[in-house]
Formats: sequence, structure tokens, C-alpha cells
Amino acid sequence: MAISIGELAVQFGCELRGDPDTCVDHVATLAGADARALSFLANPRYKSQLAQTAAGAVVLDKASAAECPTAALICQNPHATYARIAAVLHPRPHGPAGVHASAVVAESARIDPTAHIGPSCVIGERVVIGPRTYVGPHCVLEDEVTLAEDIYLAARVTLCRAVQVGARTIMQPGAVVGGDGFGFASEQRRWVKVPQVGTVRIGPDVEIGSNTTIDRGAVEDTIIEEGVKLDNLIMIAHNVRVGAHTAIAALTGISGSTTIGKRCQIAGEVAIGGHLTICDDVVFLGTTMVSHSITEPGVYSSGIPLEKATVWRRMVARFKRLDRLEARIKKLEGDTAPAPQNQEEDDD
Repeated sequence: MAISIGELAVQFGCELRGDPDTCVDHVATLAGADARALSFLANPRYKSQLAQTAAGAVVLDKASAAECPTAALICQNPHATYARIAAVLHPRPHGPAGVHASAVVAESARIDPTAHIGPSCVIGERVVIGPRTYVGPHCVLEDEVTLAEDIYLAARVTLCRAVQVGARTIMQPGAVVGGDGFGFASEQRRWVKVPQVGTVRIGPDVEIGSNTTIDRGAVEDTIIEEGVKLDNLIMIAHNVRVGAHTAIAALTGISGSTTIGKRCQIAGEVAIGGHLTICDDVVFLGTTMVSHSITEPGVYSSGIPLEKATVWRRMVARFKRLDRLEARIKKLEGDTAPAPQNQEEDDD
């Protein structure tokens, strides 16, 4: 899709330097762009590539505009503006409206005529699918699932019973929402399954990555609020609540009944215990182990950066000797502590 940079400047509120009739039809890096490409500069480490770029136009901030050899779309947040323009130049495939002949659809399902249901989908009883929603091939929507408008489900997404999904949400291939939570009661060294009778409610503008799983609530619902962004291979257990506009990177696990606040940023491989409360605006760095609630916004970490194996082994050996060292210090302190004075002598 070709569009003039003059139109883009008006649509996205940019200051334009260059010929407004210049057209672009795709995006590319500064180094790899041609005259029909739009690129952007947001990270200073790529500034050296700006002077040599052959892009038709570059999205950047005012401070960098003087060094741009081609047309410039100037804005305060180049990365976000680029993202919006890229969505115009590369619209997500939607597919034709209607239901593919190979799909299995329950008679009680209600599908908007503008929605797309792809090959080999299974649509259960009383499912509701809103306008312009795309359901990719081999997706499974169990009974009473509700999808709002403009949702995009890539291939092999599974939505279990009664899951609710808000408008404009995107789910990548293999996402599973609404499977049973890991709920078992212990009895005489055996496990009794606890029925998981809640569901999952997902707000608008959420993105869920490939092979991420979100378990249904045990009694009440698991809730993902609006604007949450979930990477691939994330595990969210039953009755978790993730606050609006929180972003979570891959391989993070969140245990049951934990509440994550709004606008949190959780890096990869973070492990969060159960029944915790994390306040708004918290950042967890990669591999952090969260074992207690967090009540103050800030940046938290508990992972140990890598060392050479020989150094790491020495560190581990020292860790193991800490208890003995502490005992020795306490003994030394006890041996050198002043003897308590006799109270009667003090009275004299």
C-alpha cells in the first residue's frame, strides 16, 4: 500500500521536511531502506546509519532532523509514531468475510457477517463473534466464548469455555486461554482435583504471544485488564489479575491468586509467587524471583549476573560457608563482649 508522506504527516501529526508527494509503500531499517521505504531513528546507537540512509522518509525527533539526508517526519516519539505508520503500510491480513466450508460451527453460535472464520475451526454452542473479527485456521472456541469487535486470532488459538475477549485483542499462534488451573486438594497423600469454575476475562487492546497460557479461575475469574502485552511462553495461573498496560516478557510465570498492578514492566524469566500483591509501576529485571508483595513502585531484581564457571563455583562455595561464618562471628562476639556488671556494685 503506497501513501504520500504528506498524508502521513497530516494523519499522525508530524512536522514534514521534504516533498509531501514522496510516496512510501513499506518499512525498512536505516541501512536497508530504499527510496520507497519508510524508516525511523529512535535509538541513538543507530545514528551513524542516518547520514547514509537511502530511505524515502525517516521518522525522527527534532534534534536529529538536521542530520537527515532525506525527507523527515518529525515528532516527539519516533518509535510509537513509526509503529502506527507501519500498521498503515502493512495492515494485518483479514481474510474474506464468512465461514470456511471446513469449519464446524454450532447452530446456536452467533457470528457477525463481517467476521472471518478460517479453515478447520471449531466454534462451540452459544459462541458470540463480533464484527470484523478474524479467527485463523484450526482455532477452537469452546461453548459460550464471547469475542468483541476487531479481534485477531492467529492459527491454533484455543479459547476454553466462557472466555471473554475485548475489542482489538490479538492472540498469536498456539495461545491457550481458559484451561483448568492447577488446583488440587491434598488428602491422605493423594490429590483431589478442585473444579475450576471461573473463567478468563480479557480487556480491550491486549496482545497474547505464541504458546502463552492463561488459566481459568478456580471460583472467581482470571482477569487481564486493557492494554496488557504478553510475550511468548508466559504462564499465568488461576485467579491472577494483571493490571492495565502492564507488559510481561517471555518465560515469566505468575502463580495463582496474585495481583499485578498497572503499568508494570516484567522482564523475561521472572518467577512470581502466589497470593501476592504487586503495586502499580513496578519493574522486575530478568530472572527476578518475587517471593513477597511489593508496595512501593520501583525497579527490583534478584538475579545474579553470569560469571566464568570457575568464579561461579568459588562463589557458590562461599555461599555454602556463610552459616558457619555467621556462627563463628557470633561466638567471637560472645567471647569478647564485656561481662555484665553486678547490679549491687553499681548501687554502691
